[in-house]
Amino acid sequence: MISAVSNILDGRAVYSKQFFLFVACLFAILETANAMPAAKKPTHHPADAINENLGRRVKKLRADRGWSLEELANVSGVSKSMLSEIEREKANPTLTVTYRIARAFGLNLQELIETSESASTIQVIRSTERSQIYRSDKQCEIRTLSPLNLEKEAEFYQVTLKPKGELRSQPHYEGTREFITVEQGRLRIESGKDAVDLGKDDSATYRADIPHAIVNQGTEKAVVFLVVIYR
Repeated sequence: MISAVSNILDGRAVYSKQFFLFVACLFAILETANAMPAAKKPTHHPADAINENLGRRVKKLRADRGWSLEELANVSGVSKSMLSEIEREKANPTLTVTYRIARAFGLNLQELIETSESASTIQVIRSTERSQIYRSDKQCEIRTLSPLNLEKEAEFYQVTLKPKGELRSQPHYEGTREFITVEQGRLRIESGKDAVDLGKDDSATYRADIPHAIVNQGTEKAVVFLVVIYR
């Protein structure tokens, strides 16, 4: 600063003491400003970001399914008032509450709270996920292989028929068809008045908008992969 002021005084022009004091004060102000630490940008706690994303996620998932808050409350076991607070980002839910909401949507905790930036393009369904079991009784077990949280026009299942077990279905929506591949065993497919026998590695497609059935006529279990296409 002093050298800069001296350069000014070394010039041919004659400056008053007032001007000298003005310049000195100006440089002092500039140096003080440069020495001050830069203002820190406001930071957000990671938990705040999770809560904000959770509120948006819950609201979107509920809207995608056409559920009211009361319907989600009935499915999840979480109170309607708590769900409302979560969607409005006014509540900090416990791990138990978050888990119940995730299960209601057929998701795990990570899938529910992840942001769009962190979400993987690959969604995995593990063989150990019991939430994917759609039905299990003395006739058969039906395991859903397509993500439960996706609105879809196609559904993918693994069906295990017990010996002499059968899966009989009423007509689906008009235009619905089913595609089946036999992984193990032998069975009969019925669609309306038509029927055909299938063995291992055989495939078939048939109308599913009329009464239809998959029947295991053998003494051992049969395993099939079933795709339902809605039109």
